[in-house]
Amino acid sequence: MQIVKESLGSDTAAYLQGYLREKDPDNPDQVYPAIIVVPGGSYTHIPEQQSETLAMAFANLGYQAFYLRYSFVDEKQPLHPAPLVELARAVSRLRKNAADWLVDPDRIAIAGFSVGGHVAALYNDYWHSEWLAGQAGVAADTMQPQAILLGYPVISPKLGFPVKEGMLAQWTDDPDAIAADEHVGENNAPTFIWTTADDPLVPSANSLAYANALSQAKVPFELHVFRHGPHGLALANHLTAWKRDANQPHVAHWLKLAEEWLNTTL
Repeated sequence: MQIVKESLGSDTAAYLQGYLREKDPDNPDQVYPAIIVVPGGSYTHIPEQQSETLAMAFANLGYQAFYLRYSFVDEKQPLHPAPLVELARAVSRLRKNAADWLVDPDRIAIAGFSVGGHVAALYNDYWHSEWLAGQAGVAADTMQPQAILLGYPVISPKLGFPVKEGMLAQWTDDPDAIAADEHVGENNAPTFIWTTADDPLVPSANSLAYANALSQAKVPFELHVFRHGPHGLALANHLTAWKRDANQPHVAHWLKLAEEWLNTTL
């Protein structure tokens, strides 16, 4: 396995870290689907060990797997749209380096968790926008995702997170622009969503609202709402459990469900 780490610009601390299969001498033309994990952390940090564990879970499923370290609120204010710009650069970088990284440029997915799900959902809405290509400094035709996965995502500041107005002010000066359910359209990629019904931090209403918007726009989607589980479950197993209740064997089925969905989507 090769580990790569790529800066996403001199104007940002963001980087892309990847875990890559290397060329097989017996099958030198083999390429693989790719996935970019966009972790949570309330826009103040990312849990690097959890991010790596999530990426490795997808690597074990046959993906060239990456995670994105995007900008935080103490680095850019208001924060948005910096994380979207950085994700656009990351997706474009995968296509630019597709030959070296053995990536199939027609099979690129993004998996966002918590506020990383907010970034991924917004990117799903905006990836085709000229303003985003312009700010990212990349060609619009290199920015397209083929599939989006959202785990317990923040979707809109109008749906229960963040609670504090001061936190929202750090995120944006235009809350409507980051209400991801309000900007879904026909260009959105097929989307897989999972959450827990009793998430105490990010209400499941976020996932339901985005699924409804996808349905209205006739975008293919799959939604799983598990009965119980705290916020921030990640793999929902012992590898990522940050407390006893975060080891949820039933919820952990999400990864197999996502794998099956990706196999039919990409």
